Amino acid sequence: MLTAEKIFKDMGTMEQYDDIVARCKDLFSRKLKDYNCAWRVMRLASLTDQIYIKASRIRSIENKGVQLVDEGIHGEFIAIVNYTIIALIQLEKGVVDDIDMTPDEAITEYTKHSQEIRDLMIAKNHDYGEAWRQMRISSITDLILQKLLRVKQIEDNQGITIASEGLDANYQDMFNYAVFALIRLEENLS
Repeated sequence: MLTAEKIFKDMGTMEQYDDIVARCKDLFSRKLKDYNCAWRVMRLASLTDQIYIKASRIRSIENKGVQLVDEGIHGEFIAIVNYTIIALIQLEKGVVDDIDMTPDEAITEYTKHSQEIRDLMIAKNHDYGEAWRQMRISSITDLILQKLLRVKQIEDNQGITIASEGLDANYQDMFNYAVFALIRLEENLS
């Protein structure tokens, strides 16, 4: 029996996905050498706002068709991937007042969370039939912004939901949407 992962591997999706995530993780690792785990002091709402800033900048560039700062949307989607991992770590571990994690521990956490998100992507990609490949990158940006507004509301409700997914599911979806956007951006360059 063919598994969803085998089907997508044959189509190239898994290689593309894994390559993008590996490059995001590499940048995360290099920044750990520069800054250590200083992000451990960030509250969840601050991380949500940081991701919101990145997604808003992407949308602004998409709408205006021009950017004045020499950092394109590619880097902003990478930042969204990495900030969502940080948010998931903070959600699980809690916020601290000082650095309490080594870079190696942070990489272990990154690997754990990104693998969980990858597994989720495989399941959803199977059910949705890779519909994201037909989406405009601007639509992916809008979906990330929508998820951010949902997260802000959940945070304002002290994390309580009545009929909706929680914070973790929204961060995981943002991660996957950002990876999909990066895949699409790179395909458009080829």
